[in-house]
Amino acid sequence: MVKEAMTAVADTLFKDHKSKTEIMSAIADVQLGANTVARRVSALSADAVGQLERDMIKCKWFSIQCDESVDAADTAQMAVFVRMVFEDASTREEFLTLLPLKTTTRGVDIYNVVKKYFVEHNVPIEKLVSITTDGAPAMTGRHSGFIALCKADPDFPKIVNYHCIIHQQAICAKVMRFDHVMTPVIKIINSIRAKAKQHRSFKLLLQELSAEHSDLLLHTEVRWLSRGKILDRFCSLLNEIKAFMESREEDTTLLSDAEWLLDLAFLTDMTEKLNQLNTQLQGKDRTISDMISAVKAFKAKLSFYLQQLKNKRLQHFPTVVKMLDSHAGADFVLDVNKYCDLMSKLGQEFEDRFNDFDKLEPCLAFIANPFMEVDITEISEKMAELFTVNPVEMEMESSTSPSCRHCCSSRTVHSHSAWEASAVSVAEKVAVRTRSFRCLDWSPTFFVPRGRAAPAASTDAQLHLSPFCLVQSFIEGLGPGEADMLPQTLRHQSLQGEVFADEATI
Repeated sequence: MVKEAMTAVADTLFKDHKSKTEIMSAIADVQLGANTVARRVSALSADAVGQLERDMIKCKWFSIQCDESVDAADTAQMAVFVRMVFEDASTREEFLTLLPLKTTTRGVDIYNVVKKYFVEHNVPIEKLVSITTDGAPAMTGRHSGFIALCKADPDFPKIVNYHCIIHQQAICAKVMRFDHVMTPVIKIINSIRAKAKQHRSFKLLLQELSAEHSDLLLHTEVRWLSRGKILDRFCSLLNEIKAFMESREEDTTLLSDAEWLLDLAFLTDMTEKLNQLNTQLQGKDRTISDMISAVKAFKAKLSFYLQQLKNKRLQHFPTVVKMLDSHAGADFVLDVNKYCDLMSKLGQEFEDRFNDFDKLEPCLAFIANPFMEVDITEISEKMAELFTVNPVEMEMESSTSPSCRHCCSSRTVHSHSAWEASAVSVAEKVAVRTRSFRCLDWSPTFFVPRGRAAPAASTDAQLHLSPFCLVQSFIEGLGPGEADMLPQTLRHQSLQGEVFADEATI
């Protein structure tokens, strides 16, 4: 306030002064007081909260995602994120609030703090359509979990609950623990970085040897990408680590064991692939169609890698190839059957973890692909079961559309305009429940390859979700040169705006 007053006074007093510009600049450079800064931060915060609360009142539907963790002060904090969809089909995804759990973290405690926040801030609970959580018993318990208590509360509408896809992927990755590899790696890294003098000596050695990296990374268990990053760095600096340990007369027998080194290399390659999947699942505005597509593509690639590994084709495992080239005799101890068994377990874990999303595929196909041939009666019943959508209303919307009367006899929708007529009345609610908002742009982005033209609205394309999506995501996820190894029949092409895929090869 004082600074603002000084600026106004100076502007009047020095109106005709030749140094007015310098005087005004000097006043503007005066630092604000601590109270002024705090006041402005509070005002900005209050404005942001107010905008968010107004948006939640204006939105048509919203979903929330909850995650509980413990901060540095050992206080449990419940982070709540919200995703809203508005009348014009636009969406907004924001951090809603951070709710402390000062005592216990039971399902009833989480339910109480969330319900209290909704009531105090006049959140329109009737617009809530889905809740995403982790798989902790406090969240998903059948009788006393947070989700169960919300469903039992008459103030809450009928909601759909999901287990976080990224969290499930991280749990699947724990199948590949390889403790006999991870434990020594973490121990060696910690021993080098434990003492300041020893750490400085190691960094100096890396500098003298012009190593690829300047230091080792510490492992953090709670960070899902940490394991892959430290293994990659460890393999890159393996020779330097061995030289440093020998200079200190430490035991390096393990670092010379060919079988252990191959296990290290295999784990490094697999964690890198899992990290790539995890990164694809992260980010703002990711829809469930995108995420399920990424998971299905990874499962397809996993089967492909498994088959290649059985034939001892290791081009998809560059670290293993590097280890075989740099260590004589490693070929004789390479046991591909062990690695194949591990990859089979990983694939089975993905199948078991993500089988709940299989029932969503027909609905997501209908939402994401406007050119899909679909039985309206069947899709209406499935949507009614999953999302509480009125199947009769949906069928009526489809049957009364002038653009699709020609296909009403077969109860099948083919065209873009027919899709709009049949789904526009229910798409917003289905979309927010499935977190699939991009479908409301009426564009077949789920199927069109990057850099390719989308089929015209009038094109009667007969595409099916699973086969084409699988091939498309699979090929786009392959590395340089890997796509060239696929059969020609698996490669799609774009001709005059139409996209084709050979289903017989799937």
